[in-house]
Amino acid sequence: MMGGEDHYLLKIRDLHTYFFLDEGVVKAVGGIDLKLKEGETLGIVGESGCGKSVAALSIMQLIPSPPGRIVKGEIYFEGADLLTLSEVQMRRIRGRSISMIFQEPMTSLNPVFKVGDQISEILQLHEGISRKEARERSIDMFRKVGIPSPERRVKEYPHHLSGGMRQRAMIAMALACSPKLMIADEPTTALDVTIQAQILELMIHLKEEKAMSLILITHNLGVIAETAQNVMVMYAGRVVESTDVRSIFANPKHPYTQGLLNSIPRLDRDDTKKERLEAIPGLVPSLLDISEGCKFFERCKYAFHQCSEKEPLLIEIDPGHFVRCWLYE
Repeated sequence: MMGGEDHYLLKIRDLHTYFFLDEGVVKAVGGIDLKLKEGETLGIVGESGCGKSVAALSIMQLIPSPPGRIVKGEIYFEGADLLTLSEVQMRRIRGRSISMIFQEPMTSLNPVFKVGDQISEILQLHEGISRKEARERSIDMFRKVGIPSPERRVKEYPHHLSGGMRQRAMIAMALACSPKLMIADEPTTALDVTIQAQILELMIHLKEEKAMSLILITHNLGVIAETAQNVMVMYAGRVVESTDVRSIFANPKHPYTQGLLNSIPRLDRDDTKKERLEAIPGLVPSLLDISEGCKFFERCKYAFHQCSEKEPLLIEIDPGHFVRCWLYE
């Protein structure tokens, strides 16, 4: 999946991120490869507990240690391996070159500081501008992300803002220094559907305006269909399928991807037949007790004896279409 190309903004090779607990080792990310071009939107999908957020935090070098640790792999951003950089060097990159929109803004925004001051601090830190200029830039960012009365809102605390407003404030903070890569981790999960649509439309508009690359982490395949060019499906810390967005919907190969697609409503379903949506049986396995075989084995309707004995490799079955499944080997 990874080549020797140098024109990618972000390249990840064989990333393993584990958490060392008293109960055992949680292999949250078990060897993923990823590549992202400038200006591209990559969607990462999967159920909760599949390792999507841990992969994103690994890129940002924000894995809590202890108990977490990146035990193996390479993360190249603009040609430099982030895993070889010091914490001081990473601080210069976070917020300026790579920014992240977290899943729940109330846990990411500091409750004791005004939201405008939190954006101003980032601008002063990374761009060395005056406090007055940072305040003016903060107001301008609030205006760009559609927050009404920005001059007043920058003086308010996070708890004064609605959920949608807080998420817009997080986007403003992430975009303050015009990063080259933005990682959005479930940015619309806690919002109602109307606000979700507005936030997604805003993110895509700002991404195109600033010519950024975007990694969008979600469990919602409908969101991926509207926003991404390429898709990576994760399950139990592994990439099980990776291809362009058209292929993932028209010709999904992995049984897990097929299950995800069959579990969402479709406009072209025949309502007269009262078809029930399919559910994937069972749960994502505990990452404390990872089996030797395919991680999807116990939930897969196509499983046979080999699936429980050895994990399949991620292979290219069509140009640019990678699948980890014994059905294709």
